[in-house]
This record gives sequence, C-alpha cells and structure tokens, in this order.
Amino acid sequence: MNVRDLGQARTYYDEFMPLVGFEIFFAADEEFSYRPAGGKPGTYLFFYPALEDGDYSRHRPGLQHLAFMVKTREEVDRLHEWAVKRGANVLYEPQEFPQYGPTYYAVFWEGPDGVTLEAVCHR
Repeated sequence: MNVRDLGQARTYYDEFMPLVGFEIFFAADEEFSYRPAGGKPGTYLFFYPALEDGDYSRHRPGLQHLAFMVKTREEVDRLHEWAVKRGANVLYEPQEFPQYGPTYYAVFWEGPDGVTLEAVCHR
C-alpha cells in the first residue's frame, strides 16, 4: 500500500496490526511490512511512500478496503473504541450486516490517507 507519510503510517499500523493478529515482517527507511503473527499462513502487507500525489478513493480502481477478521464481536467493539480514540472517521458503527451473511458483525472506519479499514467477526 502506498502512503503519503511513511512515518505517520508506521506509527499507526505498528499499533493497529498486532490488535488484528499481525507482526512486523521487516522495516527499513523506505518501506515496512507485516505478516500474520506466529507463523500463521495469510497475507503479508507492504507499505511504501507514494511517488505521486493524490487522494485515496475506495471508488477508483485499486484497493477498495482492508478487512481484518477477528474472533469475537467484543474484539470488533474494542477495535471500534481504539479507532474512535485516535480520531478516526467511523463509516459504520459496530453492527450486523446481514447482506454479507447471517453472522457478519463489523465496524468500518478510515485509517491513514482515508483508506477504509474493517474489523469483522463471523460469529
């Protein structure tokens, strides 16, 4: 993911990613990345400085949003509280989204650069 301010993004994601089961993979001055903690299989996320200016939009081609699955609805609620404490623009409060499945419980908010982040529990 390309970000405007690598330092600001690193500060934010270094705090957020362990809350959703990720750990630092590696970090350098020009990039940083995370992987699923404890050797679990899954997606690695890499962050780089944006080389072109422009605003993020979930409606343009590219990344629509990042969703992170957590084990309980209480974790969804805690991540909502975490985001609110950091001044995030909450797009959807924690709630059920039956259009995505009978047990889909999630919260959506904007992270750095306006990227939509989601915490979801399927229980």
